[in-house]
Amino acid sequence: MKRQSTIGLEIHVELKTRTKMFCDCLSEPLKKEPNINICPVCTAQPGSLPVINKEAIESVIKVGLAVNCRIAEKSWFERKNYFYPDLPKGYQISQYEAPLCRDGYLEIDGKKIRIRRVHLEEDTGKLLHDQDDKYSLVDFNRAGVPLMELVTEPDVTSAVEARKFSQELQLIFKYLGISDADMEKGQMRVEANISLDMGTKVEIKNLNSFRSVERAIDYEIDRQKEILESKGQIAHETRGWNDNKQQTFSQRVKEEAEDYRYFPEPDLPPLTFSAEEIEKLGNAISELPNARKERFKREYKIPDLTIENLVIFKNLGDFFERTVSELKAWLKSGKIKTDLDKLIKLSANYILTEFPKYIYEGETKITPENFAELIYLTFIGEISSSGAQEVLREMFLSGKDPSQIIESKNLKQVSNEEELEIAVETIIKNNPQAIEDYKKGKETALQFLVGQAMRESKSKANPQILAKLIKKLIK
Repeated sequence: MKRQSTIGLEIHVELKTRTKMFCDCLSEPLKKEPNINICPVCTAQPGSLPVINKEAIESVIKVGLAVNCRIAEKSWFERKNYFYPDLPKGYQISQYEAPLCRDGYLEIDGKKIRIRRVHLEEDTGKLLHDQDDKYSLVDFNRAGVPLMELVTEPDVTSAVEARKFSQELQLIFKYLGISDADMEKGQMRVEANISLDMGTKVEIKNLNSFRSVERAIDYEIDRQKEILESKGQIAHETRGWNDNKQQTFSQRVKEEAEDYRYFPEPDLPPLTFSAEEIEKLGNAISELPNARKERFKREYKIPDLTIENLVIFKNLGDFFERTVSELKAWLKSGKIKTDLDKLIKLSANYILTEFPKYIYEGETKITPENFAELIYLTFIGEISSSGAQEVLREMFLSGKDPSQIIESKNLKQVSNEEELEIAVETIIKNNPQAIEDYKKGKETALQFLVGQAMRESKSKANPQILAKLIKKLIK
């Protein structure tokens, strides 16, 4: 019997603000030394009063605009009451009745996944457990860090769709600059609410990788199917995910909203937003991933997979565009005369295949101008592809001009036919079997002969010229 899966997602993201949500302590949740960034407010000392972080509010509104939400004209904070050792106040300042953003959507593979709400709250502290389970310590560095929560409608119908939605959201957060959203570091956490045939809902908490999102949901769907098909009942509960065992496990009975006894936070004023303020924040949003992908398809003659990767790795996409700008300027000035589309394609290939060996995030010593020069020199045969990799390695280390490196390392490729002809004649003379194989139509024989000639020239010969000379001399 085929059963319908209904999945809703809750995605928590730590915002990249300078200070915490309600105090001026530095927001550094990954700080290794415990209890350094704390104060009377984020540790809930008597008489301390919270103050709203404006940057965090603006970050959430930008997310809401990016995912087509309606921004609230009036919003406020509430107290969400529950007791846990890393929650110093005994309640969390959050939002329930009047979130900052609501009624949005995000398209995944042409399907709209509706977004019910995007709201803002404070993160909790962190428990450090003794290996012998004799005691636990509390680190409050994370307590009070701005935490955004995005809640979807139950529109997701598969584990793959849930993973794709989460990945697209992470990319949007990075493009907006509101969070690094690194799941391994706990900066983004996914929770999934799953039911079959619109029956009892089960929540899976704190999934910290896209692989876990997909596998946990698939496992839970199969688990619920087995229970229903054996005439059992699904418990309305919260479950965790054991990555080692690749299975979910029961944690507690699921709470309902009334269990938290929400009421308006008396120490914080309500928030109001004018149309002008919202428009200003919208204008501050730069190009988002999907728009960039469509523009790349219009502007550059490169494969879709290449475009996909240049969009996913934003820093590499930015460097690619700056390189293209240099190449276009050179072409316009007459400094180079060649096929621009081929140069652009070569630039993209080198950026995606070579750059990740040296950098993943952040800046590089290589300038787009120097990189464009290397691409051009490689394209016109001034330097071999292996030589280009050696030059690129040195450029990453020193930031030097490629021409300087080529000269100092004597890497200039030999393209003069007269210089290469003697070496080619020697190769032909010493490899009669390969010559016979080539005459019989075996193209691999030509590649072998070119390789022999390259070795003879210590990789300085232009392989295209070598192939041309070998064909000419064989005839």
